[in-house]
Amino acid sequence: MTTPEFTLLGSKRNAPIDSEELETFPKPEGLYEVEFTTRELTSLCPITGQPDIYTLTVRYTPDALCLEAKSVKLYLHRFRNIGVFAEELAVVIAQDLQRACGATTVSVEAAQQVRGGLSFTARASAGPRGDDV
Repeated sequence: MTTPEFTLLGSKRNAPIDSEELETFPKPEGLYEVEFTTRELTSLCPITGQPDIYTLTVRYTPDALCLEAKSVKLYLHRFRNIGVFAEELAVVIAQDLQRACGATTVSVEAAQQVRGGLSFTARASAGPRGDDV
């Protein structure tokens, strides 16, 4: 198998970067699902400007391409400066990831850290065989 050319993976950077670029590589034969999880996703409340902290779980069924993990990490990092409600955050991530790799389905679960005693989770999916939110 040939190795794709990555611009983000292996790059040496001293400061965190934000990226809208999502890199892909050919799906290995036999792979049927991929899952990413992070407890470090942050965005800003669009009303108060206060940080919202999420545990994010992404599951996708690749068609021909897989998402490269570092590019996903850098893509998610950019939300730290964006004011967005959890519901829209989940939808935008699902749609962007689906567009980038052409996955059959992408599901996103954004579970916001407890705030004021309230637990909150937003779920979205995208793809030609998903709910295509």
